[in-house]
Amino acid sequence: MRAVRMVEHGGPEVLRYEEVADPSVGPRDLLVEVTACGVNFIDTYQRSGQYPVSLPCVPGSEGAGTVTEVGSAVTGFEVGDRVAWPQVPGSYAERVALPAERAVRLPAELDSTTAAAAMLQGLTAHYLVTSTHPVGPGTVALVHAAAGGMGLLLTQWITARGGTVVGTVSTPEKERLARQAGATEIIRYTERDVVEGVRAATEGSGVHVVYDGVGRDTFEASLSCLRPRGTLALFGAASGPVPPFDPQRLNSAGSLFLTRPTLAHHLADRAELEWRTGELFEAITRQRLRIRTGGSYRLSEAARAHEDLEGRRTTGKLLLRP
Repeated sequence: MRAVRMVEHGGPEVLRYEEVADPSVGPRDLLVEVTACGVNFIDTYQRSGQYPVSLPCVPGSEGAGTVTEVGSAVTGFEVGDRVAWPQVPGSYAERVALPAERAVRLPAELDSTTAAAAMLQGLTAHYLVTSTHPVGPGTVALVHAAAGGMGLLLTQWITARGGTVVGTVSTPEKERLARQAGATEIIRYTERDVVEGVRAATEGSGVHVVYDGVGRDTFEASLSCLRPRGTLALFGAASGPVPPFDPQRLNSAGSLFLTRPTLAHHLADRAELEWRTGELFEAITRQRLRIRTGGSYRLSEAARAHEDLEGRRTTGKLLLRP
């Protein structure tokens, strides 16, 4: 089969589209013909070496497709089932062998491409608004990069739970998308200071929670935008890692909470995976959550997809199609 492979860390040019051996299917695995796989910032971190991975490897960690082979010890799945998965290495490929316990069957009303676009970011948004800082009526949240794939999902889910979103964006077009998703206040950080904008939008109070997937470039502003006992959920580092800092600052700024969560710790077992994906799929099929695909690339164009993602030339979710 063909897949994207990398043998060294570096820029997008290290992503090679080439022939590789077919995956082997163990007794507890499913073999899936991939319909689409998602492109995420974590893929760029692993490619660059910021998050080291063993080489050589096939990158990618989420996707959706159709089961073509079922391992001898697997129950509950059949050939022909449409499934999706989060956090399965090697997803930039025509076929993927994955543990059956990491796969979820798709409801009939959910197409495979939408599911592939929703898994990692949708489940991340779910744990952020249900577990990291539970959102409810009256919650005021700052969402950085509100027109990105994660930002649009967070904004929709926060507003669906009764919260209010202040979003940051860079352009008028991205402002339009963020407002369509439900953001009531928008700060174009290219034109206005974020802290000043948040204070104005909240009458000086600050927000209850900041959802920050940007990292280094936004960290200081994120802390300054919180009200006392507010939470900074630092779930990504698109601009680079945050430098070390003195925890005493959390005290002096109002007994703030800082957390660096990740999806793996919020999919602790099969029951949690089924709970989160069940609520995610229901939100999509009932149109409370709309998945925006910002770009669809051939599998052979993985390097260009990474360039566009890192260059902030996209909105919504990026997909690769074999």
